Amino acid sequence: MPRGRYSRHDPHDHTPLGEEHFQCAPGTSGWRYVSQITAPPGAGRGDIQGDSAVTGSVDLTTDALGRPIRLELRAADWQIRGAALDGVTWVRTDPTGAHATEGNVQAHAFTGASPAFLVATTRMLRLTAGAPATRVRLVAFTEPVLAPRTLDQSWALLGSEAHATDSGPLVVDEYQVTELDTGERHTIHIAGDVVLSAPGIELEDLESPPSVLG
Repeated sequence: MPRGRYSRHDPHDHTPLGEEHFQCAPGTSGWRYVSQITAPPGAGRGDIQGDSAVTGSVDLTTDALGRPIRLELRAADWQIRGAALDGVTWVRTDPTGAHATEGNVQAHAFTGASPAFLVATTRMLRLTAGAPATRVRLVAFTEPVLAPRTLDQSWALLGSEAHATDSGPLVVDEYQVTELDTGERHTIHIAGDVVLSAPGIELEDLESPPSVLG
């Protein structure tokens, strides 16, 4: 069961946005990821734990095909509950809790700032190195108010490379992701169910090796 810590920053000017403390594991029928997001010391709001403020959380469960069967996402006082249902369906709750809005889009899955969504997308696409890029439609929830936005991306697996470690070979997959509305491209490196690097994300600490996902 991998457990560790990601740092999060603005991908354009590298302003620190906090840290994501996570654990994840494959199960009998899928994969689950849970995390707490903390602000940079002195910059956050929320429940104080240690020197940092908890500003959000992620709880994502996918099925064996990588589809989201349960999502609970929190940022500040906003909350999302969603799942793959007639495309993807979600309920967004406002800070007062007095009003909730429901959304539904014919999309493949969810995405957002958390590395969890990158792993889930690769599991769903099951890409082959050298194959043409695959187009995918996702619903992104933009922090801090978790506003939904539908976007189209193309994903391609550029290749895989094995690295020797004390616990055996570590296979790192390199993906190229293109934002189809802007043409912007970026690279993501993933080993098993752990993101090693991606725009705005760096793996800072990992207590156990990534799980090998089938």
